[in-house]
Amino acid sequence: MPKIYHNIGILAHVDAGKTTLTEQLLFLMGAVRRAGSVDEGTTATDNLSVERKRGISVRTSTASAEWKGVTVNIIDTPGHVDFAGEVERSLAALDYAVVVVSAVEGVRAHTENILRALDKAGLPRLVFINKLDRAGADRRAVLSDLSRVTDHVLLPLTECENDGFDTASSRLLRGEDFDRAVTEGIADISEEAADAFLSDEILPHDRAESLLRDGIAGCLVTPVLAGSAKLGVGAEDLLDFMTSFMPSSARRATESLSGIIFKIEHDRQMGKISHIRLFGGRIANRDEVTLLRPADPRLANPDGEEDDAVALAEKPPVSEKVSQIRKFTGGRFTDAGEVEGGDIAALCGLPSARAGQFVGSLELGEAYRLATPFLRVKVTPSDADPEKIPPLAAALSELTEEEPYIDAKWENGQREITISTTGKIQLEILDALLRERYGLAASFSPPTVIYKETPARAGFAYADYTMPKPCWAVVQFKFEPMPRGYGVSYHGRLPSNQCFYRYQTHIRTSFYQCLEQGLYGWEVTDFRCTLVGGQHHTIHTHPLDFFVCTPMAFMNGLRDLGSTILEPLLKLRITADASLSGKITGEIVRMRGEYDAPLFFGDTAVIEAIVPVSTSMEFPVKLASWSSGKAVLSSSFHGYRECRDGEEHVNPRRGVNPLDRSKWILWARGAYQLSIEDM
Repeated sequence: MPKIYHNIGILAHVDAGKTTLTEQLLFLMGAVRRAGSVDEGTTATDNLSVERKRGISVRTSTASAEWKGVTVNIIDTPGHVDFAGEVERSLAALDYAVVVVSAVEGVRAHTENILRALDKAGLPRLVFINKLDRAGADRRAVLSDLSRVTDHVLLPLTECENDGFDTASSRLLRGEDFDRAVTEGIADISEEAADAFLSDEILPHDRAESLLRDGIAGCLVTPVLAGSAKLGVGAEDLLDFMTSFMPSSARRATESLSGIIFKIEHDRQMGKISHIRLFGGRIANRDEVTLLRPADPRLANPDGEEDDAVALAEKPPVSEKVSQIRKFTGGRFTDAGEVEGGDIAALCGLPSARAGQFVGSLELGEAYRLATPFLRVKVTPSDADPEKIPPLAAALSELTEEEPYIDAKWENGQREITISTTGKIQLEILDALLRERYGLAASFSPPTVIYKETPARAGFAYADYTMPKPCWAVVQFKFEPMPRGYGVSYHGRLPSNQCFYRYQTHIRTSFYQCLEQGLYGWEVTDFRCTLVGGQHHTIHTHPLDFFVCTPMAFMNGLRDLGSTILEPLLKLRITADASLSGKITGEIVRMRGEYDAPLFFGDTAVIEAIVPVSTSMEFPVKLASWSSGKAVLSSSFHGYRECRDGEEHVNPRRGVNPLDRSKWILWARGAYQLSIEDM
């Protein structure tokens, strides 16, 4: 009989009790002798010393156990918004998610982001309302908040008593109570249930179970259970419900070998370790596997146009041999020897592996970004010793493999390294990791905002590179500004006798490289590019000529059409004393923000606002001061908009600017060395 696998992600806003719930589940399944404590630093899934010291999860952790014949692979993810990238990469490995919401704090901004990401990924989910034992627990308020942020049918399936006290209890509905709850709950989406409900009847038990499974798998129904992870209340019912009603790995099974690497870490003895979710096939120790390059969302053609050059533009796959296959439970592992379709494991011996790479061929649908770094900082050795810059750069490069959004950049000859970050907590964790793992002390500059830019109007971008001989390349694009959040799409193909297809591949590849630095030095986004003209010469064209010409055409286009600077925005949710509402809304206006009318609940006000990152960095400190630390602030990335502060934000350009045509051509031909001014 084939094994049954459930690959589940435990997702939540910070402090919702996610890791505590994971510990209870592992304890019940016999994976640990006792449920660990976050406060005591004894949890199985928080295995980094920095996690144990701070009491927060900063890396995704996997744990495997069995429950009543079902193999349950738990992926415990960080709850803090600074580490949302870890959550984002885990989604592709899941069969479904358990979203943990505190019965006291309720739905937070990051909870909303998680639910939207699950919608985008088409993943079923179950909500566990935690902390029933805490004073102020309010399940009804949580359900009300959830109904505001999801269009799923919310189906409460637990009966609770003594909410708000340490004697709180919950019981999973069974028998006729279960059948009645399902009949009433899904009547809006099931004709069969609606007929039974209108006839004052209840569905037969087998039909109630079947329709509930179908509704969950179809992402129409979200079951809602409740309990207290700290007391272990509701944890066993949660396991029973998951293994009985939530979809198994068979839902996403494939016949051929296929999988995705969702996490990278490094081990001193084994080197790089690649955590993989396998959808089909089997991998054993010493097997050779083929790694496909990570899907690059920038290479998508949203309009669905055919382009034979796409395959040529992508790097070829790499085949490498697996030296060992491990099954993890937190920091402990066993040598599994093999991994089969539906399961999760860690592969050793793949030095080229990257997070997001596929093994075999697999369509995973549209990716959803939970994390968008909007701050950049400079990193230098604490003692300013230039000899320590290369090892510091190497360490940050390795950490970038584990968390790609760090995006460490350093060019030989430069005296500084820059990284992207989502917030202060992430920088503090990075500092601790550099000290503990690499023995390096680093200093971080004050963060600067990452702006972006976009073509100001539609028009053409042109350049020709025909002198000095031997050379010949002509490129012409059409740029069309698109709505915020569109990204970049590339289109167009010319006849081969006008421009060989291999040269059109060079143009496309070079175009995407050009996006990193625009007219003002920022990443260029939110526009559609179409190749409308190009020319090669059968005698004079050199293979690299289009890599010289394309950046000149790109920058000429931005210069001629103008470039609009875009600033990043945050969505804030503030819960504070009603007496502070006027001061808070006044500060939002001062920050060039916008807010919805405050909602008042007795003496408490809830305010939601959109504010620029650049003006709001000190707002948390001010709010804490005004409220004596009692106000609750949650934030999430909202998007970009045209900058309205009237300033020209310029990011110093790295390397030679293609607008300086003579210097650019000399540099491209190797006849010009970069100077300090070019760095």
